Amino acid sequence: MEQEEDSERATEGLRIFDGAVAVVTGAASGIGEALAHELAHRGATVVLADRQAEEAAAVAASINAAAGASAGDDAAEAVELDVRDAEAFDRVLADTAARYGRVDYLFNNAGIGIGGPALAHSTEDWRYMIDVNLMGVVHGIQAAYPRMVEQGFGHIVNTASIAGLTACPGLVSYAAAKHAVVGITRALRVEAAEHGVRVGAFCPGFIRTPILEGGRYGRMLGGESGMLSEEAKAKLGGMEPADFAPRALNLVAVNREIIVLPWQWKVLWWLDRLLPSLVTGLTRRRMRQMLSDAA
Repeated sequence: MEQEEDSERATEGLRIFDGAVAVVTGAASGIGEALAHELAHRGATVVLADRQAEEAAAVAASINAAAGASAGDDAAEAVELDVRDAEAFDRVLADTAARYGRVDYLFNNAGIGIGGPALAHSTEDWRYMIDVNLMGVVHGIQAAYPRMVEQGFGHIVNTASIAGLTACPGLVSYAAAKHAVVGITRALRVEAAEHGVRVGAFCPGFIRTPILEGGRYGRMLGGESGMLSEEAKAKLGGMEPADFAPRALNLVAVNREIIVLPWQWKVLWWLDRLLPSLVTGLTRRRMRQMLSDAA
């Protein structure tokens, strides 16, 4: 009898990733798009949620075409969602749970970039950043977490950034939101474990996505001067989203708390934890060099 109960729990529990149901926000481009493709490749049904409804639908269509899915058995579907709208976010999760009977994963990935020095920020810039990059994550948690607790399993993965772990001048509002996301993730992870729910965070370093120039809905304050030059991008190296997604999901599968990729950025994080004043000094020197190069 006990073996039968254990088998039933395994069947009903979190699926990694074959047969899972995953909601990915910000799935029309960048990391979200790459995650959606990789999740579907691994056998998950994916709900792509994004403000860019047409683009998300095109990504879903390409996933279904690659999977050879029929019209009645799609591997992916797209829904329009602005993560600033808590009620809309809740409807997406409610509809997903009603249609599929479960929600295994929420990838709280949608975000914008606002770059530029603190002196160039307006109060509205700060408010916009917090509404999308922080409250968007909060709305996702509020929509998904109670449902996952009720079903007894689930995994929430919040996209933060290396800017949520270290000092990132020129990204003050972005860093503020991402530090908050890391804090939420770590606190909720402890609480959620008592209910069989997993929580973790992506803290990517330099990933070649549209957010480097703010993304479709973000902005670089100061115009071209706020953007990374191609030379600066070349020096930073970086990783393509299609390379990030499989490596990141491998770490999600083993329930890693903080996922930092590419690996070079993990070295910076470790060094910052051990010798924060040294990293602050090096960052200041690097900032001065970048300002000198741009002059």
